[in-house]
Amino acid sequence: MRTPSYVSLARQFASGGTSPSQELRRRLVRLDEIDPSINAFVHVARASALAQAAASDRRWRERQPLSPIDGMAIGVKDIIETEDMPTGQGSPTWTGFETRRDAASVQALREAGAIILGKTVTTEFAFTEPLVPVRNPHDLNRTAGGSSSGSAAAVGAGILPAALGTQVVGSTLRPASYCGCVGFKPTFGALNRSGSFDHLSQSCLGIIAATPEDAWNVAIAVSERVGGDPGYPGLSRAAPLKTQTPRRLAVLETAGWQKASETARAAFTAARERLAALGCEVADRRSDRELDVFESVIAEAVPLTFRILDWELRWPLGSYEKHAGLSDALRQRLAGARKLTLEDYRVALGRRRDIRERYAAVSARCDGFATLAATGAAPVGLGWTGDPAFNVPASLLGTPAVSLPLLSEADMPLGLQLIGRADEDAHLMAVAEWVWQNYGAT
Repeated sequence: MRTPSYVSLARQFASGGTSPSQELRRRLVRLDEIDPSINAFVHVARASALAQAAASDRRWRERQPLSPIDGMAIGVKDIIETEDMPTGQGSPTWTGFETRRDAASVQALREAGAIILGKTVTTEFAFTEPLVPVRNPHDLNRTAGGSSSGSAAAVGAGILPAALGTQVVGSTLRPASYCGCVGFKPTFGALNRSGSFDHLSQSCLGIIAATPEDAWNVAIAVSERVGGDPGYPGLSRAAPLKTQTPRRLAVLETAGWQKASETARAAFTAARERLAALGCEVADRRSDRELDVFESVIAEAVPLTFRILDWELRWPLGSYEKHAGLSDALRQRLAGARKLTLEDYRVALGRRRDIRERYAAVSARCDGFATLAATGAAPVGLGWTGDPAFNVPASLLGTPAVSLPLLSEADMPLGLQLIGRADEDAHLMAVAEWVWQNYGAT
């Protein structure tokens, strides 16, 4: 039986059947039980959180909550600024560093009455090196993924109903898949990432949650109060989550399909059959010539993405290289970036623009795309956060995507990924909610 969404508790909060304080204390007990084993948090603001929960109790009793997520305990990835906690960016160079301001997203969540419980572990500068390895709550011998490692582990372990992550390659969707969470990556620019040390041209604020309803309500809370990135209007039609029956979904295999394990591919095939049984037409490259052509176009997503990002990483890595704490992996990436020219970058951006235009045309013919959210279950071991091959396409395209924890491999979670059209986040999440409600129904 699935955990109910936080927002579904509103009636009980108003009647006194439970309260944000009771919910928070229950989750703090869970934190004390499991976080020493999984290492999801780098900082917990326990006393402050309890005081905020008491204030939320009063608002709910008086039927004056600030938002549907008033009193929700939320974790914040440790590259996102919080005025009352350090922002260490997963690097020894920045340990204990405090900016004394909230990022736009954190400011918005506080205004919505949410409780910022703590900072969650990130890989080094939200890239690949797990300097503080986070263990998967479903198997402590496996990674939680990255780079939003702690956020996914905390939600997957039942410590939090939701947490903030970020994604430039696969840092929200992949750990969500590994840890059995819902991961939501919005349209590029739709959620304000100001105050996040994540400046790259595919970077997005991401939401990791236990349910689609909670993920969407956290996203709305941010968008309504601080909008999107500067110059972007924020989520379009940011209304309460509805359901939308998909009439036609298209399979998008991408280059990840060849990397996926045999059992992961079998799990996706079964999911496809289940969606068809629910009345949804499912097309693929073998039944649709235009899809086959686009599969060839999107096949270069990974090398193209890293060519763009490597150029963009000339700063800040060029500034950080004098610090002893910078990992060898990032030093090697900087060396590669310095071999690129501005013309290389211009050509790559032009190619990305062309691919996005091709996607806009082909995606108009369906309600969304379906694929795996990862190549398989979380890898065994803590030195590698997993392959992002299935996550890169949505990042390159700048489109919304969601991972739903509906599949499994080797008794471990595996996400079903849905990808939508740019600026149609509400439609994608409505389709995701329909799948969420109906997938396991008999």
